[in-house]
Amino acid sequence: MRRYIRIFSTFARACLVRDMTFRANFLLECLTSLGWMSMNLAFYLLIFNFTPEIGRGSGWSREPFFAFVATGLVINAIVQTLFMPSASELTEMVRTGGLDSVLVRPLDAQFLLSMHRFDFSSMANGLVGVGLLVWAVLRFPVAPPLIAFLLYPLLIACGVAILYGLIIMLAAATILMGRNQSLYDFWFYITNFSRYPAEIYSGPWGDPLRTFCTFVIPILLVVNVPAGTLARPLSGESWGMVVMTFAAACLSVGLSRLFFQAALARYRSASS
Repeated sequence: MRRYIRIFSTFARACLVRDMTFRANFLLECLTSLGWMSMNLAFYLLIFNFTPEIGRGSGWSREPFFAFVATGLVINAIVQTLFMPSASELTEMVRTGGLDSVLVRPLDAQFLLSMHRFDFSSMANGLVGVGLLVWAVLRFPVAPPLIAFLLYPLLIACGVAILYGLIIMLAAATILMGRNQSLYDFWFYITNFSRYPAEIYSGPWGDPLRTFCTFVIPILLVVNVPAGTLARPLSGESWGMVVMTFAAACLSVGLSRLFFQAALARYRSASS
């Protein structure tokens, strides 16, 4: 374990040095991300000028909803910083044979392929998310209980684990197909559902979608459960969702490991 921590730290330092070498590009990427996020926040503020909550009877009024948005920013910032840069390179590595050199190294291939490159500019949104979360929580009419604050970081980790598992399964598909340029597109389509509270998915079309994105691909648990733990009183149903999120995180990581190993077993060298 210490060996992998040292290697992780080495990768992080190297990527930070690379980002700081091209400071103008780093700052431009940060400003671009912040600009996109600011426009989204302005859009949400505009919506709340016309309605007291997102979804009739959902309970997501302005401050709780902004806590939801902040939670999504933090989780996605972690994923975009740590995992997506490496995953986006996998198609090229498979095509050019770069994966071969990874497989002969005396280290876990999944670790190397999923965490060898970081994008620190993505943390800009995460830092703003933390500030937005503090602002929203301080404006709650009732302060969350201590147990909610204790559960929140654990549920954030579960959300990251669920998304990590999805990334690894997409990576496994890349290895099997040899080319998967649609990685970012599929990622955007799937994670787009997690940008809004699960309660808005109702009705003849919404209920099946909510069921699918909760129990099959548990993308609605990623943000909804940690944000709901802070924004709402913990009830029996809430505790059930907390337990489900922990289970989904473990299952997601476990299945992704199995899929990845199965994909490597079917991999044929680019030179063969």
